[in-house]
Amino acid sequence: MLFFISVFFRPSISLFLLSLVTILIVLWTFSNSIPDYKFLKNYKPPVSSKMYSGEGDLVADFSTEKRIFVPYEAIPKNVINSFLSAEDKNFFSHPGVDAKGLMRAVINNVDNILNSKRLEGASTITQQVAKNFLLTNEVSINRKIKEAILAFRIERALSKERILELYLNQIYLGSGAYGVAAASLEYFDKSIKELNYNEAALLAALPKAPSKYNPYRDRDLAKFRRDLVLNNLNDNNFITQEEYIKFKESPIELKKTKKVFFEDSQYY
Repeated sequence: MLFFISVFFRPSISLFLLSLVTILIVLWTFSNSIPDYKFLKNYKPPVSSKMYSGEGDLVADFSTEKRIFVPYEAIPKNVINSFLSAEDKNFFSHPGVDAKGLMRAVINNVDNILNSKRLEGASTITQQVAKNFLLTNEVSINRKIKEAILAFRIERALSKERILELYLNQIYLGSGAYGVAAASLEYFDKSIKELNYNEAALLAALPKAPSKYNPYRDRDLAKFRRDLVLNNLNDNNFITQEEYIKFKESPIELKKTKKVFFEDSQYY
């Protein structure tokens, strides 16, 4: 009996040790080649220079990007809850990588591969911060490994609130708008403090595919994606069933801002 156990477990132990050593070597190799992330602690994105008329009215905004920086404390809860529900519902509990979400994506992608469907991603908000600030959009295993390592390190260096602040001010939301404040103006001509859940959910629907779900391009498709976010908000108990039904039945109402963003600040 002891001989049988020894014979059975010896290959398993060897395989486990080999796998562990391989993982450690891979982590050590990539850890020495990832970018410096410490500057994120004090990073503020470039914002615009503003021109006012003699009467004090805003005439134009000179900037390389449509962006308005908003500190975390000034971002309304409905905006935060909408993006968490759309992108990373376990954000405040995971260490940078969501193991549950990763396993779910792996299982779903087996079926996607067999049926020639698009692969499902599993990037947390922290991983998206790592990619958007420090890595390229290259689709490769190497980048995903670096992204995961950076996510763990960023979580240890920054608070959850700071990570969300970086994400919500940096994320591209279509129509040239970067960050939730600029997107709120671009699509609704409103301050983010004026947004309701219906509008916040639409903004949160955009990171997945900003061009595809752009409401100026395809309002029906944008509404379909927005309604999925509203459903997630309901599932996560951020809104009630009654609110979900009310918001889902609401049409998308857009109002493009009159604020002018020039493409290059050198014109100023």
